[in-house]
Amino acid sequence: MKKALLTLSALALCVAAGSALAKEYKELRFGVDPSYAPFESKAANGSLVGFDIDLGNAICAELKVKCKWVESDFDGMIPGLKANKFDGVISSMTVTPAREKVIDFSDELFSGPTAYVFKKGSGLSEDVASLKGKTVGYEQGTIQEAYAKAVLDKAGVKTQAYQNQDQVYSDLMSGRLDGAIQDMLQAELGFLKSPKGSDYEVSKPVDSELLPSKTAIGISKGNKDLHALLNKGIKALHDDGTYATIQKKHFGDLNLHSGN
Repeated sequence: MKKALLTLSALALCVAAGSALAKEYKELRFGVDPSYAPFESKAANGSLVGFDIDLGNAICAELKVKCKWVESDFDGMIPGLKANKFDGVISSMTVTPAREKVIDFSDELFSGPTAYVFKKGSGLSEDVASLKGKTVGYEQGTIQEAYAKAVLDKAGVKTQAYQNQDQVYSDLMSGRLDGAIQDMLQAELGFLKSPKGSDYEVSKPVDSELLPSKTAIGISKGNKDLHALLNKGIKALHDDGTYATIQKKHFGDLNLHSGN
């Protein structure tokens, strides 16, 4: 009995020590690239708006912590995590095997395919053969960049990298690009529905294993405390209907959550 009591006491001390080591977050710093409407962009007054922004703020509200948004170009997100500039990335970051080697991800936030944007009547399509000799732009650090380098460059397509999505569309409208490749919903709702996108059209989804659809919150490798905390917040959004409310606000009856 005495030995059993000692064992239980030792176990209790270990549990207490583990609890003491677990980090308690009072503030969550999220990295974001606000050039990707309707997921993340800036309103006329300079405030951050979009689906991801609302989700991040709602997660913080569920967890009763303060939300702090840290702006960064997208290709600086993973280096920023490693440098502790922010705790997580909520910026339409797709889960890929390459990224999973260097960072961890929360449960799914949403999913969506990739597509091209072309000038109406261009005759171009998602068929790579139609793009040979043409110039296609993409945002640095994205899955579209990986696809462009692995597929388009080898197929004789000229590709051009940009620091953010706004720069991609600017060169598309000026005629320096024949097409742009990005998230399909971003193209449809963030560009085509704006006045500047009225003369453009979106292609059919691009089918490639290099272009997975699931996005999540990127966090530093091995941060189990934050991983569990964020997943708790995401689950709460679904359980109390907050996710559905935010989704309807931005996308109507469209369901972006695959459940994977």
